[in-house]
Amino acid sequence: MSKSAMKSPNVRTMLRGYSVEITPTSEKVVASALERLEPGTEVFLTWIPGENVFRAVEPAGALRKKGLFPVPHIGARHFESLAQLDDLLGRFAGAGVDRVLLIGGERDNPLGPFDSTLQLMQTGLLQKHKIMSAGITGFPEGHPKLSRKVLAESTVAKLKYGREIGLEIRIVTQFVFEGAPIVEWLKGLRALGVDVPVHIGLAGPAGIATLTRYAIQCGVGNSIRALTKSASFGRLLTERDPKPVIQELIAAAPDGDPSAMPMGIAALHFYTFGGLKKTLEWVAAERNGTN
Repeated sequence: MSKSAMKSPNVRTMLRGYSVEITPTSEKVVASALERLEPGTEVFLTWIPGENVFRAVEPAGALRKKGLFPVPHIGARHFESLAQLDDLLGRFAGAGVDRVLLIGGERDNPLGPFDSTLQLMQTGLLQKHKIMSAGITGFPEGHPKLSRKVLAESTVAKLKYGREIGLEIRIVTQFVFEGAPIVEWLKGLRALGVDVPVHIGLAGPAGIATLTRYAIQCGVGNSIRALTKSASFGRLLTERDPKPVIQELIAAAPDGDPSAMPMGIAALHFYTFGGLKKTLEWVAAERNGTN
């Protein structure tokens, strides 16, 4: 083994403290999370437009009672009123939720008074309900509707306001299928003086056709080319796991403490498109060295 390799973190290091994202309205998925996840794991709860977000409250409470940390998505543009936001946060707090992920919400026109997550932060309702840790979204490949300049300005504004109100902010990124865009985005982020924890989003193991479908839905355009390169019908039926991207992140890291995460990455965050069970089995195999 080379000296450089000895100084590099490995995949098992990168899997330390990972989080997962699930759909809380799926009883089967919630039951699997309750059964399989290690205590202390963060479980992000999606908010799918058109679904009743209040249905996520009961699963959040069940996850918390099992020693897990539910992290509900709070979509600014999905709220019909300030009162609805107040009600939802109060119910989540009552279920033991102390952290959330603030998202804009993928709709062109807001349903109510909030057009952005910053506006939602400025209501004071997070403090009222003792939610003092919030994730905001990051987009290593850019956003399909917002320029990189606007994204950077928005991130800095939210971090500045978060510091003013004592809100602990971290960044959780959209999933990407290549390491290079993540590395360049991280460098740009740090160049702006942003030093908050960053959780890198990756798709868990799934078929390439499934991953392509979700990538199109989520606007992850550039990575689709890498995912489907030289695609044939047979290739689209095969599976891809996140290990190649993790290895690219490790390779891009400068030599340092092999027990530390590279480039200031706080943790990995898995989108479980192929199913929670499949992602957790892949993580276990990597940790045990059986993959």
